[in-house]
Amino acid sequence: MTDTTLAAPAEMLTTTDGTPLKKALTRAQRRAKGRAFLLVLPLLAFVLLTFVIPIGQMLTRSVNHDGFSASAPEVSAWFHTNPGAPDEAAYAALAADFKKMKADRTAGEAGTRVNYTLPESRSLFTKTARVADDLAPPYKEAFLAVDKKWEDPLVWEAMRAASSALTSDFYLIGLDMERTADGSIRRVPENERIYVYLYVKTFILSAVITVICLLLAFPIAHLLATLPMAKANLLMILVLLPFWTSLLVRTTSWIVLLQGQGVVNSLLVAMGVIDAEGRLQMIYNQTGTIIVMTHILLPFMILPLYSVMRVIPPSYARAARSLGATSWTTFRRIYLPQTLPGMGAGALLVFILAVGYYITPALVGGADGQLFSNLIQFHMSKSNWSLAAALSSMLLVGVLLLYWLYDRLVGIDKLKLG
Repeated sequence: MTDTTLAAPAEMLTTTDGTPLKKALTRAQRRAKGRAFLLVLPLLAFVLLTFVIPIGQMLTRSVNHDGFSASAPEVSAWFHTNPGAPDEAAYAALAADFKKMKADRTAGEAGTRVNYTLPESRSLFTKTARVADDLAPPYKEAFLAVDKKWEDPLVWEAMRAASSALTSDFYLIGLDMERTADGSIRRVPENERIYVYLYVKTFILSAVITVICLLLAFPIAHLLATLPMAKANLLMILVLLPFWTSLLVRTTSWIVLLQGQGVVNSLLVAMGVIDAEGRLQMIYNQTGTIIVMTHILLPFMILPLYSVMRVIPPSYARAARSLGATSWTTFRRIYLPQTLPGMGAGALLVFILAVGYYITPALVGGADGQLFSNLIQFHMSKSNWSLAAALSSMLLVGVLLLYWLYDRLVGIDKLKLG
């Protein structure tokens, strides 16, 4: 073989069937990518159908509700062309819509949509729909004869806000805000502010649960990583045992343990720590939520920590000790920094799970230990899906902001789950 043959460009080289080598390599790479795509296609379709599409529908539902605009097209059109106070034409358009709503039996749906913004509006709509055929000029007097509320500016402002299918009303409700008669936005009275308080409380409780899980999980994970294999396997079985037990069984077991006449209180009374009249209230409150959720989420902190600790060479600590470092200095400057990826992964996992937990707070939280997810479920069960979607979106935004903050401070590339 000559030097000229060795130096021949890739375009001149061919396969046994005469195909240029470069073209054959490109074709082989394309086929490999195609096979790889076909292998992940079922997973991609599953994620698309069960995650992306539902979240997209949730986000859409939170800003879209045509309950009023579809049922009252005439007055909705008037709102879009007249920014001022209602006149006789507005009442005439509303009368036409009520006659249509009575025929289509949609007055309740339209009233429900307005009721989300202004409570007690649904009864006004259903009452007016029953006498819709009697509405005649002058229409304003006819409406006022039915109910004096029809001249209330708040009613008309609520209908104006509902006259478009696209709306921010549900996010305003979730932020404890409301519209005034002139269309401006203000905070609701202090005794009615529940959403922001519960939102902040959920994140604070989740942070508390995460810290407690970290403090409990660190020594357990260290033992798992340093004990002999036989003892470590036994301890690992105890860590994983909760995963083999129903969540409902675990939660109800804690109810038995923590209730006023339960095992824990009875033991404290028998030991003389407390008297029979001073039994501790550890269930159906915030304390119960923290205790039970810590127990349930603890394995999700232990496993990421263990996966990091088991690969830390013991020789690092021995080398530090041989150079004169104390046990505390060795732990603080040698061992602890190497566990940070596991700590970050476990904390992020536990916190995100705690923020969205529903079953445990519902069973053991009582009125004081409820979280934001329980409020979302309440509105879903009351058929206010748009408000539930808006609250869910707020929770999603909070989690994504936390994820972004973690990436900025620690780096998502340092996240280790196993």
